[in-house]
Amino acid sequence: MTDQNAELDVALDRVIEAARAHLAAVKAAAGRIDDDDVWQAYVDLNNASFAYDEQLLDAFGEVTPWDVESIDPDEADRRFGQLTEAGGAAGADPYPQVVSVRQRRDYRVPSVSALLRVAETARRSSVPEDEDAGPVESVGEAVLELLQAGDGSLASLDVPELEPLDGLLTVTEVAEPLDLEAFDDADGSGPFAPVETDVLVGRLDEHPFLPDEDDHDHHDHAGHSH
Repeated sequence: MTDQNAELDVALDRVIEAARAHLAAVKAAAGRIDDDDVWQAYVDLNNASFAYDEQLLDAFGEVTPWDVESIDPDEADRRFGQLTEAGGAAGADPYPQVVSVRQRRDYRVPSVSALLRVAETARRSSVPEDEDAGPVESVGEAVLELLQAGDGSLASLDVPELEPLDGLLTVTEVAEPLDLEAFDDADGSGPFAPVETDVLVGRLDEHPFLPDEDDHDHHDHAGHSH
């Protein structure tokens, strides 16, 4: 039993050393995916844990909480190499096109004064108390203020002061990504204008839900076309 105890101590020391080596490899990799040193340290820690668990079971009929199976280091190396090569192949084969998603949604303004008030409230919340937020003077400025307060999300326009009308969304394959520097700040159509090489993949037509409509008309996407 003394020899078994000594062997268990040695096996436990191997687990501790392997755990420390694994932690060191993980720290050195700093989040790098498919790091070879991390993988090797993982295999060593797994097998050291498995060996200790087996020896503890043989000596005392006890087990550890570690539910692991032995890993063949040679097989592990081959699999890791295959994964690394697959990852490299994927990274070396980017899609030649750029996918562009463009959306338009129109709104009716039931009350201009109400919209200006809610936009001024949004503006004041984003300006320090000791600064003058200034008035919101137009409908367009009000909508822009709400979008800025919502980080550009159209969900920020889901307010009673705006009544949604029809809208659409297009998915297009384009040859080059958007170059903001190529358009003047006052150009609102150029960045959205298609060119001859663009390929329209599909269009989703959006119809708003109105309370007096039948259930089957809720948020109709039947206008989907290719």
